[in-house]
Amino acid sequence: MKTLKLLCLSFFVSFFASCNQDDDRSMETAKFAVPVIKSLEALRSNISVTSAQQTNADGKIYVAENLLFYVAQESGIHIFDNSNPSNPQNTAFINLEGVHDIAVKGNYLYADNFVDLVVFDISDVNNIEVVRVAENVISFYPIYPADAEFYAYDVYPSEGEIMVGFRIENRERPTGDAILWADDALANFESANGGNVGTGGSYAKFQINNNALYMVESYNLKVFNIANPTETFYDKTLYLTEWMGGGVFETLFKQKEFLFIGSTNGMYIVNALDEFNPYFVSSFAHATACDPVVVFGNTAYITVRGGSNCGSIEDQVNVIDITNIENPTLISTYLLHQPYGLGIKNNVLYVCADGNLNVFNATNSAALTLQNTYEDQVKDVIALDTHLIAVGINKIIQYNYSENHTLEVMSMVNF
Repeated sequence: MKTLKLLCLSFFVSFFASCNQDDDRSMETAKFAVPVIKSLEALRSNISVTSAQQTNADGKIYVAENLLFYVAQESGIHIFDNSNPSNPQNTAFINLEGVHDIAVKGNYLYADNFVDLVVFDISDVNNIEVVRVAENVISFYPIYPADAEFYAYDVYPSEGEIMVGFRIENRERPTGDAILWADDALANFESANGGNVGTGGSYAKFQINNNALYMVESYNLKVFNIANPTETFYDKTLYLTEWMGGGVFETLFKQKEFLFIGSTNGMYIVNALDEFNPYFVSSFAHATACDPVVVFGNTAYITVRGGSNCGSIEDQVNVIDITNIENPTLISTYLLHQPYGLGIKNNVLYVCADGNLNVFNATNSAALTLQNTYEDQVKDVIALDTHLIAVGINKIIQYNYSENHTLEVMSMVNF
């Protein structure tokens, strides 16, 4: 439908341009968002596994047993042997141009590739194989560039192609011609388990629950059946009435039988005891902002960040009582500038903010107390039982837990 609309609009613009080609009109230079188009066949055929590689792509982290993954956005998956966290070994790279998130259960890794879900057998990291590609099961809409003034309707995907991004191009246009305003053009573009399930950071969009793989998209929750990994298939998409008119879904966290969805307008709680039939339980609303969520015991922690792309709410950490899962209530709020990812372990809360790693004593959830701050330029963490892993731009830092809420660096990987 979007392709059809673009075709029609392209014809419309061309028609008017031809009708007015003799007009003596002044011209101006403007910034146009030009779609970047790629062939689906090429994206699928380019999947490969190589030896360790460097990267300059922003990334997320994921841990599964002794493996540490750096998911370089729209680039690929870097795999480390993390048997010794003091000396992680970069062992392999999966070239996957459309990857944003992964999940691991047992010997299988699940990853998105723009519109596909790809399953890899990682039982032997020296011989990783693609065992399944579920095609066209994911909706992908690239993020529209904030500095674009107009949209280039003359570039659009044909059959067998998808739009994977935008580039900014300076183009001439008639002064005062309002046909191609970007705001109108792109209003719809948004950007207890068995089998050894891995752990992602607080910005994860994938979670595994027994034989179900969940993925959050902008306004829905997708469910995949992974009972037989080599025959993984799309099961359903949930558009719950309670979500209608809500914010954009951003993150997914699982505790016991519950899923906690972080969105731009609050936290949604879903019961997933019946793994293939999850249902809405409750929500906690806040003003428009960006937020991930993590949970420990009967308490949920949400970092709420405002700004140009997130809204105008004051930056803060919200502490939520979920003792009554059907009625989450605010316990306290801690103001913290530009908070991002977070993790919780044994009443110690780790929050990334302004690039710093902040360590809070969360024993009293009504009054978080800041214990230490580390200026390590990180944006998300995974708090394991054994140690803490943090990710920054092109780096991974692993810390030992120490006394008095302190952390000691064990290792650092710089790409």
